[in-house]
Amino acid sequence: MSNFDQNLSNSGAVDDGAIAIDAGLRNYMMRIYNYMAAGVGLTAIAAWLTYQLTGPALLQNPLMWVFILAPLALVFFVSARINTLSVSTARLLFFVYAALVGVSLSTLFHIYTNASITRVFFISAATFGGLSVFGYTTKRDLSGLGTFLFMGLIGVIIASLVNLFLQSTGLDWLISVVGVGVFAGLTAYDTQRIKAMYDARDDETSAGRKSVISALSLYLNFINLFMMLLRLFGGRR
Repeated sequence: MSNFDQNLSNSGAVDDGAIAIDAGLRNYMMRIYNYMAAGVGLTAIAAWLTYQLTGPALLQNPLMWVFILAPLALVFFVSARINTLSVSTARLLFFVYAALVGVSLSTLFHIYTNASITRVFFISAATFGGLSVFGYTTKRDLSGLGTFLFMGLIGVIIASLVNLFLQSTGLDWLISVVGVGVFAGLTAYDTQRIKAMYDARDDETSAGRKSVISALSLYLNFINLFMMLLRLFGGRR
């Protein structure tokens, strides 16, 4: 009888622990998605305001290169220093990065129609959401895709740089198709990786840093997925 009671007690302890972990994981993931969504929203607002306030003048201004290159330098800085930054500083830099990306993406409004940008944005959001849910809920281990997806990402970057000089529409189409596959895969892969990073024993600082760097990863996946889909399906002016 005592063994039976003890088993019940142990079972209850395990259940309580599982519930606590589930609640903690849910809060951890919600914080990441909230940061990511806020970053995307800030990018959209910055892009629209820049387009409205500057018009096509920014395209011919050398300052445009600052807005193109500064986000790249900033994302490397945040990624390299995330373990030494305070949570508030890391969060601020993430939002600064998102705003700078928005300024650089304002050029899209001069290339594509507003209707097609809006349409592709919602397609990207739905695609990203579905892939992220898959990465979160699947029991399949996606870690084996990491190397393959990274190689694909490097290939997309190199091909994009080469095509700056070739200006080949066929190569641009191929880059976009491959890019959609790469960033779709990365969305599911990163979601599963981020979920696995959760540790109930983390203090607020560690959990906060993980939330910011994870939000940055998902943000980059979404923005690049949106860009690749826009190149495929965007209606040009």
